[in-house]
Amino acid sequence: MTQAYIVDAVRSPVTRRGGALAGVHPADLGAAVLTGLMDRTGIDPAAVEDVVFGCVDTIGPQAGDIARTAWLAAGLPDHVPGVTVDRQCGSSQQAVHFAAQAVLSGTADVVVAGGVQNMSAIPISAAMTLGQQYGFADPFSGSVGWQRRYGSQPVSQFRSAEMIARKWGASRLDMEQFALESHRRAVAAAAEGRFDREILPIGDVTTDTCPRPDTSLAKMAALAPLEEDGLVTAAMASQICDGSAALLVVSERALAVHGLTPRARIHHLSVRGADPVWMLTAPIPATAHALRRTGMTIEDFDAIEINEAFAPVVLAWLKETHADPDLVNINGGGIALGHPLGATGARLMTTLLAELDRTGGRYGLQTMCEGGGQANVTIIERLG
Repeated sequence: MTQAYIVDAVRSPVTRRGGALAGVHPADLGAAVLTGLMDRTGIDPAAVEDVVFGCVDTIGPQAGDIARTAWLAAGLPDHVPGVTVDRQCGSSQQAVHFAAQAVLSGTADVVVAGGVQNMSAIPISAAMTLGQQYGFADPFSGSVGWQRRYGSQPVSQFRSAEMIARKWGASRLDMEQFALESHRRAVAAAAEGRFDREILPIGDVTTDTCPRPDTSLAKMAALAPLEEDGLVTAAMASQICDGSAALLVVSERALAVHGLTPRARIHHLSVRGADPVWMLTAPIPATAHALRRTGMTIEDFDAIEINEAFAPVVLAWLKETHADPDLVNINGGGIALGHPLGATGARLMTTLLAELDRTGGRYGLQTMCEGGGQANVTIIERLG
């Protein structure tokens, strides 16, 4: 049976909006991890058959197929093509899926997957708001089919987070405690050097800058909710930031031809949808689907990464899956480490792989909520 392997995975530091990477052109931000991946693996860049990159809000410097632009900006061979994927927050996790599927199908042997996002340069939802100058208030209004099915109710991640918190009974204190723990874990992981292997410095930028060692429940309690009379505050949401990540996915034949040693095998890939108005609940049915398909249970995993778009997303998922919280986002999540939209899926996979290596664990699961009410699930098996 054909297998797909991850040879290595690298990422940039993730820095706050307006921070150290804010002035780096997205193509150069992507080029940095591509160059680093080529150097670290020793693969001949000419052997790469495709570059699949996630990116959201592909306008301005992120337009024009940033996967291709970043590869060329890195000075790498121009015969290697690139394609940009938009599955909203899960874009670069989907990039990993497409890369693995190309290998599993036998149509490619060497594919680079990853993602990039400069949210300082191009604000979140910029592609949606840009349509207003052409008479489109948002992607949904004016669609007869959408209106017939979902009416005119607002489609908002903030509304979704509020609905999830209330449906699954997450109090404001519950969510603040979860957020505080995310920061605590991220600060501790950085202090212990857990991110050192996965981070490629960009210039003088060598570390993540989003974790807040000085935050507290008292500081969080002082924040106003994001919606009137709401429970969710900015402290419980993933941070706006800048970053990139890349992985090398290859076939068994490529391992032999290029003398590569894999770090992990792709064990399972799937994606599922749920209610797009609720938007952020899909990791729950997507995880259940992945477990059914593989015959695995949630207890089989030694490490789990679920994107902390908002604290209630993970708290609801924990309630439904009964996963061990001590194995979920062990080194902190998006609340502390940030969520550079198009890069986060690949960043999570890079961190998951490093954590399995650190602990000697065998299986890791990754999932994340995505716009449109979707969620990818990836299961990897560490090899060692």
